[in-house]
Parts: sequence; structure tokens; C-alpha cells
Amino acid sequence: MLKLRVRSVTHEAEGILSYELVDPANRALPRFEAGAHIDVKIPGGLSRRYSLCNSPTDVDCYRIAVLNAPGGRGGSKAMHEKVHAGDWIEVSEPHNFFAIQSGARHSVLLAGGIGITPILAMMETLAARGESFEMHYCTRDEDRTAFRRRLDGASSSERVTVHHDGGDPAKGLDIASLLARHEDGKHVYFCGPGGFMSAIRDATAHWPNDAVHFEYFGAEPPKASAAALSAGASELHLTRSNKVVPIEAGQTMLDALRNAGITCESSCEAGVCGACKTAYSAGTPEHNDYLLGDEERASQVLLCCARVAQGPMALEI
Repeated sequence: MLKLRVRSVTHEAEGILSYELVDPANRALPRFEAGAHIDVKIPGGLSRRYSLCNSPTDVDCYRIAVLNAPGGRGGSKAMHEKVHAGDWIEVSEPHNFFAIQSGARHSVLLAGGIGITPILAMMETLAARGESFEMHYCTRDEDRTAFRRRLDGASSSERVTVHHDGGDPAKGLDIASLLARHEDGKHVYFCGPGGFMSAIRDATAHWPNDAVHFEYFGAEPPKASAAALSAGASELHLTRSNKVVPIEAGQTMLDALRNAGITCESSCEAGVCGACKTAYSAGTPEHNDYLLGDEERASQVLLCCARVAQGPMALEI
């Protein structure tokens, strides 16, 4: 973990603050690429993942932006109320599950609300490389549009379109029309709230999988399905520690492990970050995550949201 100082806190839009984090001895920070995130230890013992929204060419700071979500699990509220300029904060080194793919002929960048954070760094990276792209940023209104001055001042601003829908998605960006046609070498990247993500997933259903890239944030932990509940109680066989852990019908593997006193790395606890990814060698899981591909699901689970469909499960723990 890195122990950094909060150099500044900036109001970016209604309900959105950005935090500039620096090394207290003014040393260069570990480098990152557009789309990367850091895990932040928040006052109160929480850990949350935030995308880095500054340019990857910056070596002296990390900048994150946080939307205050009253209906969330307390992480954003703690950041807004308890983290101030001059404070110290612990963060991980950057990780990237949302990197720009090389060799694209054209990239379509789509951001909804606070989902602008990784997309902003992507825009600046593609512009610096001289690559072809367009960016669409969807918000409710001007007051909720973060980083507007930065967008307006960018050298690529003519390729950026901001869409305000006034709270009615039908009055905003026509996602279906924009993505109706896929061409070879065209990639799409998107990040935003649930409805926005679903609309783009639907609109790109006919696109090749390797041309569609996305990152969820603030996803709600999935509820147990009827199939998981009907599967009944089972067991988790931990192959490395030679332990057997009981798991109730519909219970997540992470909760079962915690109840048994076994500590596992986790962060988002909604199946979007990959911090709790674990290999398995037997059993059939119900995955429920937003991250793993079909091939990965054949041998790995995200403990925070995976349940047992047919057990026992053999986990490499």
C-alpha cells in the first residue's frame, strides 16, 4: 500500500468531488495507463475502488473523483465528509481491468455520470497518440457535468459531445442508433450507471466480444437466484488449507468464508473489481459477476457474489 497526502479537494459538479493524491516526499508515483484504478482505504475501515482520471503522463499525483451516493454503502459519504486537503490516505498501486486495446481504427468512448473518470483519461491518451476516436458524455444537466472546463479546453474537444437528458434517457443520446453498425477495427468503451450500461450492452449485442470493453462501478450486489436457494446447503472445500467450510443455500462464498473466520481479499463486493477472484477445481458455481468472461468462469469465481449451484465447491484457498 502507498501512504499518500491529499493535496487538494475540488468541487467538479453537483455531488462530485475530486481528490488529488501525492507522495508526501514528492517522489514520483508508480505509473499507470488509462482505465486504471486504485483501491482506497476510507475512514471507517472501508475499501473502495476508484478510477484514475488524470492523464497517465502525470507522475507526481493520482486524481480520483467520487460521487456522493446517499443510497450507497457508506464509502462515498465517508470520502465526502471525512477526507480533506492535508489528510493522509492509504491506496494500492494502480491496477487495470479496462485498458485501451492496441490497433483499433476508431474508438467510441461512452460515459454516463461519474463514469467519466476512466473515460477522461482514455480520451486524453488517444488524443495524445493521434488516434481516431469520438467521446459521448451523458449527464442529467449542466450542473451534474463533471470536468467541463477540462473537456472544453482539451485539444480534442471537437470530438467530444455532451448530452443532457433532463432525467429522461429518451431525450439524451440515441445509443441504439450510434452503435447500430459495427465496422472492422472499431471498439467501444463505456462506463456509467446501471441503466446506461444495460442500454449499451443491448446495443452492442451483435458486436464481436473483443470489440466491446466496459467497467461497472457502484453495482448493487446481486441477490440469490431461485436456483441457488433451491440448491440447498453445501460445502466449500479449501484445497490449500485443507479445510471444509459450510455454506448455506443462497449465501455468497465470501460470506461463508468470513463466517468461518477466514480472511479473503475483497473490495467492491459487487462483482466488478476482481479483487476476490479465486480458482476452483470442482463444483458448479452461480457466478453473478460483471467481470469474468466465459473461459475464465470455467475455472475462476469472484467470491463476493458467487454462490453454489451444485456442490461441494473446491476452492484454491
